[in-house]
Amino acid sequence: MGPEALAQVVRPLAEIFRPEDYPDLLVGLETGDDAAIYRVSEELAIIFTTDFFTPVVDNPYEYGAIAAVNAMSDVYAMGGEVVLALNICGFPRDMPPEIKAEILRGGAEKVADAGGVIAGGHTLDDDEPKYGLALIGFVHPDEFAAKVGARPGDVLFLTKRLGVGIITTAAKGGVAEENHMRGAVEQMLLLNRRAARLMKRVRCHAVTDITGFALIGHSLEMAQLSGVTLRFQIDRLPFLDGAREYAEEWLFPAGASCNKDAYESHVTFSSGIPDEVQMLLFTPETSGGLLICVDPKDADTLASLFSEQGQEYWIVGEAVAGPGAIEIL
Repeated sequence: MGPEALAQVVRPLAEIFRPEDYPDLLVGLETGDDAAIYRVSEELAIIFTTDFFTPVVDNPYEYGAIAAVNAMSDVYAMGGEVVLALNICGFPRDMPPEIKAEILRGGAEKVADAGGVIAGGHTLDDDEPKYGLALIGFVHPDEFAAKVGARPGDVLFLTKRLGVGIITTAAKGGVAEENHMRGAVEQMLLLNRRAARLMKRVRCHAVTDITGFALIGHSLEMAQLSGVTLRFQIDRLPFLDGAREYAEEWLFPAGASCNKDAYESHVTFSSGIPDEVQMLLFTPETSGGLLICVDPKDADTLASLFSEQGQEYWIVGEAVAGPGAIEIL
């Protein structure tokens, strides 16, 4: 569902569940955040989220693993740890059982890698495969992250490359090079757990993960909620090998156009940035990295922590005073 349609269908829920009636709901509908957070005691809050989608790769094991990693990223974007998961499955009746089993095995092994456990789930018959997770994570109620809170001067860190969406689309069309697709798959299989743990050791003012609404959509949510403008340097943004090549061939998925229609009025591009590069920033990502707004006094510390622990990162811009918009320079 596109961002405008999604906003419309969830709007009535805000009238039913007013934040003031639920004081222990620390993060809910009002911010459109990556997950909900509910305080259960002074020392513990639960993070609750769900995510599932149709296959982005042909290999059933990798499909299940990627779907699980993508879902767990919502927990990491809130600064938590994965604890408990339930499978969400929609499979065609004629799909061989061994393929279904491989999808579930891929998801299960990634949840185990994250330190969580899968304890059940729900299945239904569907014409097209769908798989994902409902997840519970834990976080201290005073230590969670959210999209709101970015401040002018914050340094923007990104922990994965961009371009998964256009590479997987090229692969579906049979035109992606094998090494480009393999690079995209390997990135989608990477947990955001290490980055989430390390960012909590410094002052991070706002965090989100980059998925279906693309870099621009998710960063715009953060900018508008925080009341700042996020300014990105185009030459600092990292792209997977092949992404810009397929962009030049204009092999964008339909979701890129949906995102562009929804967000372009809030984005300013410097002259000289090619149309295809602009479109890449509207292109949906799967199992993307974390976008972290870090206090400028702590930026060097976080960079050092990331480097010491082998966590890839790129410093891609800064937050500035502004009307809740995006600038690409």
